[in-house]
Amino acid sequence: MSTPYPATPSPNGPDSLADSFATSYAGVMAFIAVAAEGNFAKAGDRLGIGRSAVSRSVQKLEDQLGTRLFVRTTRSTSLTPEGQRFYEQCHPGVEKIIQALDDMRELREGPPSGQLRVCSTVGFGRKVVAPLIQGFREANPGVSVELLLDDGPTDFTTDRVDVSFRNGRMEDSQVIAKKIIPMQMMLCASPAYAARHGLPGTVDEIPDHRCVNFLLASGRVYEWEFKVEGRLRKVAPPAMLTFNDADLVLQAVLDGHGLAQMAAYQVCDHLRAGTLVACLPQHAPDDRGHYLCFLSRQHLPTRMRAFIDYMTEGIRAQDLQILDSLLARQD
Repeated sequence: MSTPYPATPSPNGPDSLADSFATSYAGVMAFIAVAAEGNFAKAGDRLGIGRSAVSRSVQKLEDQLGTRLFVRTTRSTSLTPEGQRFYEQCHPGVEKIIQALDDMRELREGPPSGQLRVCSTVGFGRKVVAPLIQGFREANPGVSVELLLDDGPTDFTTDRVDVSFRNGRMEDSQVIAKKIIPMQMMLCASPAYAARHGLPGTVDEIPDHRCVNFLLASGRVYEWEFKVEGRLRKVAPPAMLTFNDADLVLQAVLDGHGLAQMAAYQVCDHLRAGTLVACLPQHAPDDRGHYLCFLSRQHLPTRMRAFIDYMTEGIRAQDLQILDSLLARQD
């Protein structure tokens, strides 16, 4: 819908242009309502304003256009030929605006629909997020999901990401970070490695062992972290094997090539089954988490709210925590 403006620019500049737009918009909406209802009073009821306010808005529009839009009598209101032409040109645009408003309201209040673009770290996305997506789709058939696996930082705006799963410590104050579960970091080895080489009894003994390292997306080698006497301690052990894929690190440890510190979601099943053994669980750090991140809590479409609720419940229902049971065995 094109909005009529005065033929000559006002000397008052942008403020006058804004006033002109506001007058035109209010006038066009009042004009459309009167044309549809055939009556100023009914138009006022439809717009939620008084009859006199409708009349003033139409009058300002007529003055702005320099054209009479209605023929008014005490008994009836009808369009002039110019008014009929203006109505035919404006009505489709107004209908599109109303439809757009209804669509946005439906996204906010109606059943979940549309597309979700989701990002996750590779390991967590592959093992935890991806298996839950089909269940979410079955519960919300109107929503399509695009899952991107990337260990690098999430650029919500450039990459058009709706929801991101992040691990570790959240230091970005620009996003909403909902902690789903704690992220337990476990130092592990295979039983075969433990039988041949033993296990470290303290953090200081770690460099004496064969280690498998993980290469971060930034290009840095991940430093192992431990809580010793209430303080965070980092260890950067020398390694004969280094991978930029968490699954390859896990497989190397299962094959008996050395120790590695990995997230509990990766190793909890192996620890319960006895195919891995834990080292120094009493020194596992306790300040990390798995987070579900998004840009704002305001005006979330129903598809995002449904996804956030479903994934939070689904992830928390899984038995991905094992540290407490390991510590209980030591007591």
